[in-house]
Amino acid sequence: MDHGTLPGAGQGSHHDMGSSNAMAVSATLHCLTGCAIGEILGLMIGTALGLGNLSTIAVAIGLAFVFGYTLSTLPLLRAGLGVGAALTVVLAADTLSIATMEIVDNLVMAVIPGAMEAGLVNPVFWLSMMLALTVAFFAAWPVNRHLLARGKGHALTHHFHGVEPEGARRFIPDLATSTLVAAIVAFMLGGLVVSIADELEAPPETGHAAAQLPASLVRPPTAAPRAMHGQ
Repeated sequence: MDHGTLPGAGQGSHHDMGSSNAMAVSATLHCLTGCAIGEILGLMIGTALGLGNLSTIAVAIGLAFVFGYTLSTLPLLRAGLGVGAALTVVLAADTLSIATMEIVDNLVMAVIPGAMEAGLVNPVFWLSMMLALTVAFFAAWPVNRHLLARGKGHALTHHFHGVEPEGARRFIPDLATSTLVAAIVAFMLGGLVVSIADELEAPPETGHAAAQLPASLVRPPTAAPRAMHGQ
């Protein structure tokens, strides 16, 4: 009898594939939270200071790596690893994923007209950021899945998650990915709502300028009355 045709044959491989996909999604979201915080903060700083596009991108990328590595290091510190050992694991696990996200994210922002120059109260800024992070997620997901399938990437840190901390390590923040994602989404939606409200409340330039002028200057001049004959 061909055991491969028995009911349930191959279900283990399908289960493993589903598990790998779920782990890849989780790993990608985990990296995305740190990248998103760094990217948003970097672009806000660059926009507020009036930096050029290259300087703004450099700041955003630098902060994305800082926050990405930090969020990945905290669970390892809670699990008992030293700072040096934790950073070594995180650098090996997250660098390729974060780099992929940063390349894609900043490329999308750079090609959208006006995205890099848009102010913080401009809907273009927030809509472009949402699109860029979404594209970056889908670009990094296959990278993480490939690494996980080979025991690399977040597979290096997975067994440290969920370990009960001891002593002072209990005070190291335990930031759930779902909580961070919800906070980032809420922040970006809030920024979008505020920027749209600002656009709707801003009066047209011509109307605003005319409202500031005296009525005598706004009305067209009337013709002077003709002098009466005989005067």
